[in-house]
Amino acid sequence: MVSSGNYHVRMHRSVISIAYRLLDALGIVCGATLAAQFTQLASPQELAVIAATTLLIHLIASEVSGLYRSWRGSRLALELYCLMLNWMYTAPLVLGAGLLTQLNARFSYESKIIWLLLTPLAMGSSRIVFRLVLKSLRKRGFNTRRFAICGLNPLGLELAGNIQSSQELGLEFAGFFDDRPSNRIKESMGRELPSAGTLTRLAEMARRGEVDMIFITFPMRAEKRIRDYLSKLSDTTASVYIVPDFFVFQMLHARWNQINGLPVVSVFETPITGIDGVLKRGFDLLVSTALLVILAVPLAILALLVKWSSPGPVFFRQKRYGLMGEEIRVWKFRSMRVCQDNDDVSQATKDDDRVTPLGRLMRKTSLDELPQLFNVIGGSMSLVGPRPHATAHNEQYRMLIDGYMLRHKVKPGMTGLAQVHGWRGETETLEKMERRIEFDHRYIREWTLWMDLKILVQTALVVFKQENAY
Repeated sequence: MVSSGNYHVRMHRSVISIAYRLLDALGIVCGATLAAQFTQLASPQELAVIAATTLLIHLIASEVSGLYRSWRGSRLALELYCLMLNWMYTAPLVLGAGLLTQLNARFSYESKIIWLLLTPLAMGSSRIVFRLVLKSLRKRGFNTRRFAICGLNPLGLELAGNIQSSQELGLEFAGFFDDRPSNRIKESMGRELPSAGTLTRLAEMARRGEVDMIFITFPMRAEKRIRDYLSKLSDTTASVYIVPDFFVFQMLHARWNQINGLPVVSVFETPITGIDGVLKRGFDLLVSTALLVILAVPLAILALLVKWSSPGPVFFRQKRYGLMGEEIRVWKFRSMRVCQDNDDVSQATKDDDRVTPLGRLMRKTSLDELPQLFNVIGGSMSLVGPRPHATAHNEQYRMLIDGYMLRHKVKPGMTGLAQVHGWRGETETLEKMERRIEFDHRYIREWTLWMDLKILVQTALVVFKQENAY
């Protein structure tokens, strides 16, 4: 603590950041050591050079990926994702350097593959354990920081509740600060709420190092008040955050961007862009190709059974809306005696006489959807995403449900979050369709590759139970 008159500047030495770096270094050394066991000719000197090179490039890459920023309050999945992104920068550079210098020439391919897999696994595992340790320590009052909220309003109350309900964040509440008279606060909130003081008092506390983080929750229309607060708080070393009140509205996937230096925030946006898009597309291609190889014989048998069971084509291609509302043709095994694809398509219902006996079995087990693997490989669909509806249903429900068409901000999927939460099959009421759309929006907001994997596993369980499919 360094003092200057009555004011203090708190020197936060990032012990946690140092610990993260040491844990990653340990993971890199462990990964290289274990991988070297599969190469008998590797010398300790070569192993040390490989480990040191990996560590150096890893630390440089971390400056690009922001790996060592504060993860307090962030989800574990986001931290692990950043770690994997950092490894995707690091591993190719290390392998490339080894190829150019011949430093890794004596290491076997087995060693290199194990190194590629074990090193990020070791670093990720250590971070999970470290998070659990930090969570336990923070609940006991260690590694805590004090925060204050400017603005006694619903958003401020919600923020305080969210933070205080998560003790693992290690944040201690210093109080609400608001310059408005108590009667005005009571009038706007409908009840009397305690205030810890005014902006002047908060600024004094921040200068003395009694508050580390300050959240401003004034409505965005109160621009002058926000400017006044920022002006006075700029004379402190506290971290100041503005919590925009427009985030209380339903947003699809908010993201900050810049246009020639001017910050803008997206309201309706897809989360699957850049490296995320590459990862999801690679995952789709890998899994769908493997499934087609494994299911080649069963698919051929099903095609013959469809042809022999009733007159008509084997496959049914129906018009659907795809990414950004573009029209696509979705492949299915024909399960009905008729192939409807017009402006008046009726959903299949229980005991629907249009469905063939074989079609009923295929629809219950979702086998009729398997040809959509060709759509996935072709790029018009994904393995996981909002289920595509017939264009006639799209035109009907877009007029009835707010935000209906936002589900097309991502590719449609063979399965989706709504389907594994019980909203599979017929949607004979508007309420059921609304619930399905809510889950579609949630998928877009919260998407991760790990979520896709979980949904695929859950889909297998749902299909096995054969619920709501006819």
